[in-house]
Amino acid sequence: MVPAARESLLDAACTALARRPWSAVRMVDVAAAAGVSRQTLYNEFGSKDGLARALVRREADGYLAGVERALAGGSGGDPYERLTATAEWTASVARENALVRAMLTGCWSERLPSPALTAVASSSAVPAQRRADGPLPSPGDFVALVRDRAVAVLKGGGTFPRPDATELARSCELAVRLALSCVAAPPAERGVAELVRAALPRRLTE
Repeated sequence: MVPAARESLLDAACTALARRPWSAVRMVDVAAAAGVSRQTLYNEFGSKDGLARALVRREADGYLAGVERALAGGSGGDPYERLTATAEWTASVARENALVRAMLTGCWSERLPSPALTAVASSSAVPAQRRADGPLPSPGDFVALVRDRAVAVLKGGGTFPRPDATELARSCELAVRLALSCVAAPPAERGVAELVRAALPRRLTE
């Protein structure tokens, strides 16, 4: 199956999930919505659990791609503003995407699929599915992934002085954890940015 067809099936599953609980989502309906046979769907994902893992893997990848964009953003390379943008992205996507919110908090509602985070035995010939059948990130994994990526991007400097490595790692993790707290208990509008700006040490950029 070409990647575009796989994406169409995942899009169809995501649309179905927005309309009904995962337990009520039927594979035959997902296949029909994507314009393929049910057998094609099973060939690609193996089972409904395989489809759930692939859907969660895609949403995790999408969230992390957004983190990359936020860290690569403007503000002349200012680490302070890039961390703020990353925290804002985290809170924003979690507010709009129930699967991302569940992955970041570990709180899976009965409406959502809740695949095991540990790897499952995979006999799939589809590389993307073998990856989905591998370990899925936990909330703690996301903290480490975003923190480490932020450190790697921001320690390079740009037009600003290079921050102390230990201080930078601590500040990156603080920004991520503040963002996750805002996912669990949303603040007022623009509250995420205000919290991060108030908490991060100004000496990151001075």
